[in-house]
Amino acid sequence: MAWIDELAPGRRRLRHGPVPEELKRKAVVAVASGRLKSHEAAAELGVQAAVVREWKRQMLAGSKETHVARERRERPGDGGGARPVVPDAPAVAAGSRDADGLDELDADVERQRREKRELDVEIAIRRGALELLGKEPGADPENLTNREKTILVKQISEAQRVSVKSLLPAVGLAHSTYHYRLNAMRRPDRDAWLLPLVEEAFENSEKRYGYKRVHLELQGMGITVSAKRVMKLMTKHGMVPLFKSAKRYSSYKGELTRAPENLANRDFHADGPNMLWVTDLTEFSIPAGKAYLSPLIDCYDGLPVAWTIGTSPNAELADGMLSGACSTLGEGDRPVIHSDRGCHYRWPEWIRICEEHKLTRSMSAKGCSPDNAAAEGFFGRLKQEFFHKRSFAGVSMDEFIGMLDDYMVWYRDKRIKTEFGMSIMDRRRELGLVA
Repeated sequence: MAWIDELAPGRRRLRHGPVPEELKRKAVVAVASGRLKSHEAAAELGVQAAVVREWKRQMLAGSKETHVARERRERPGDGGGARPVVPDAPAVAAGSRDADGLDELDADVERQRREKRELDVEIAIRRGALELLGKEPGADPENLTNREKTILVKQISEAQRVSVKSLLPAVGLAHSTYHYRLNAMRRPDRDAWLLPLVEEAFENSEKRYGYKRVHLELQGMGITVSAKRVMKLMTKHGMVPLFKSAKRYSSYKGELTRAPENLANRDFHADGPNMLWVTDLTEFSIPAGKAYLSPLIDCYDGLPVAWTIGTSPNAELADGMLSGACSTLGEGDRPVIHSDRGCHYRWPEWIRICEEHKLTRSMSAKGCSPDNAAAEGFFGRLKQEFFHKRSFAGVSMDEFIGMLDDYMVWYRDKRIKTEFGMSIMDRRRELGLVA
C-alpha cells in the first residue's frame, strides 16, 4: 500500500518489533477514510485486526480528551471571581502538540475520503461510458458527444446518488450545455412520424436502397424532407445497404481468333438509345449450385435491353441474349456492341448474329476491367442489392433463377435511378421512347 511503501518500500512481512507511531497513525487514517478494512491494514503490518481497532480507539479517545482539556482551559471563571485553573507549561505544550497531531490526522482522513470520492466518480464514468457505447476502443468519455455525456451524467447521478455538479467537470460538459441537452431530450422526437415511412421504403427495396433513393422514394409519395435528414435517420437506425466484394467469374479462354478494335475506349456515354451496348457474363454461387446471368445494357440510360439466365456459361446463353436484344431494334438502329475478350463473344454464332443485324463489334484489352466498366458497374449494383450477404439456403436453382429474373424486371421497370428521380423505363416513357 502507498502509505506503507512511503516508510518501507517493497516490504510486506510480519513485524517482530514495535510498530512505529507514524505507521500506526497512517494505518488508522487509511481505515478511518475507508481505503482499507481493519483486517487488511493488520495483514500489511503483521498484527491482529483487533490491534488496529485498538489504535483507532486510543487515537479517537485521545482526541476527545484533548478537546475537553482545551475547553477547560478556555472556560472563564465563575461569578465569584475565582481565577481559572492554568495548567503547567509542559502540560500545555504537550496538549498543544497532541491537538496539532490530531488536527493533522483529521485533515489526512478528510483528504483521503475526498480522493476516494473522486476515484469513485471516475470509475462510475468509465463504466457508464462502456455501457453507453459498448466495449469498443472509442468508449472514452472524451470521445462522447454532448448528448451522450448528458445521458451519462444523468444515469450516474441517479444510480450512484452523486451530485450533477461534481460530474460535469469530470466529463467536460458545461452546466448550461447539460441542461440544454436535457431539455432537448425531453422534447418529442420530431422524426417519429418519418421513421416508419423510411423503414417501409428501405424494406420495399429489399434493403438495396441507400439514403438518396429512399429520399427520392419519399418524394414520389409526396413527402418533402431533406436528403440529409433521411441519411441521419437511416444511419441512426442501422438501415445501410449490404456490401461485399467477391471473386468475379471469368470467361476468358485465351486468344481464339483475332479480337476487334476497342471502339468504346472507356467512354460509355451515348446520345440516344441503341447506339452503344455493353455485355458481360457473371456467376452466382448458392448452396443449390451455380447460376449465370448474361445481360445486355444500353449505355444511353443503363436499361437492361435483354438478359438470359442459366446453369452453364455456354454459347447458347450469350447467343440467346443477343438475339433477344436484336429483336428490339428499330429501323436504322445499328449499335456498337462492346464486350470483354470472353470466348462467348468470339464464337461463330455470336459473330453471325452481329453481322446479320449489322452490329459493330468492340472488345476490351486483355484482362483490363476498366475497359468494360459499364458492365462491371451494373454487376456491382446487382450483387450488392440482390445477392451479397443474403442467405439462399433451401432455395432451389429454379427458385433462384426466378428470383434473379424478378430482380432484373424490377431493376428495369421500378428501381429509381437517382439521375432521373424515377425508374429507367418511366424515364423512357416520359421521353416518348416507349409506349
